[in-house]
Amino acid sequence: MPVLGEELVDQGLQFDIGTLLSRRGMFVLAGAGALGLTLAACSSETSTTSSAAATSSTGLTEIPDETNGPYPADGTNGPDILEQSGVVRSDITSSFGTSTTKAEGVPMTMTLTILDMAGGGGAFAGVAVYAWHCDAAGNYSMYSEGVENENYLRGVQIADSAGKVTFTSIFPACYSGRWPHVHFEVYPDEASIVDADKGICTSQLAFPKDVCDVVYATDRYAASVANFAAVSLTTDNVFGEDGAAHQMATVTGSVDDGYQVALTVPIDTTTTPTAGSAPGR
Repeated sequence: MPVLGEELVDQGLQFDIGTLLSRRGMFVLAGAGALGLTLAACSSETSTTSSAAATSSTGLTEIPDETNGPYPADGTNGPDILEQSGVVRSDITSSFGTSTTKAEGVPMTMTLTILDMAGGGGAFAGVAVYAWHCDAAGNYSMYSEGVENENYLRGVQIADSAGKVTFTSIFPACYSGRWPHVHFEVYPDEASIVDADKGICTSQLAFPKDVCDVVYATDRYAASVANFAAVSLTTDNVFGEDGAAHQMATVTGSVDDGYQVALTVPIDTTTTPTAGSAPGR
């Protein structure tokens, strides 16, 4: 489980292979020789293929496909929050269901604008976006020790006519081995979220260094300081391919007033999703 001060290992070898097979059946490991090549491709990150292959006549570049990590709670690795009533919500700071525990931290409002590259680059209205991230201590609800019975900082929103979804949350910590980020999956519609195989995009949002420096200078995030000093965008095992060129959020605001985080997410449904592909660590 991700705990501040110890190294996070996003996936192990067994999980990498299992996820590739279970989430995207059209990936075939053709023979023992191909196995090594396939794993090497995973470890070099999927963003190279995704971004290079999906630049279209719209002038948009498809957001890179990324690992959903070891703590997705989408049914691909243990618990499945997407089958629970109440998961469709804008404010994800509190748990829902049997617990109402609230995650404390610097306030953050995150807006994702989903664009339909196959539809001419316009708003991808009606898609369902599942977003999740760690709390201010670097823990993931439903997985990390002590918060296994919580489901805060996870939720689904349905894109409006402008392709926008907005989540009210807190700024995530920096835990060992990873640049600060938010995970998200996009599904064709709300009905599809109960089946992870129907996802049309899995990616991650990155935060600018200057904003992270300010947030982590506050008391609640003190343990993030050393972890953040030990990582960089170029060495991060997810964003390292291009320094999060297509995944870096625009952030405005302050610690006192909260931050407004925004990212445009172009998706090309004519390409084969590689959701679940994991880096080599």
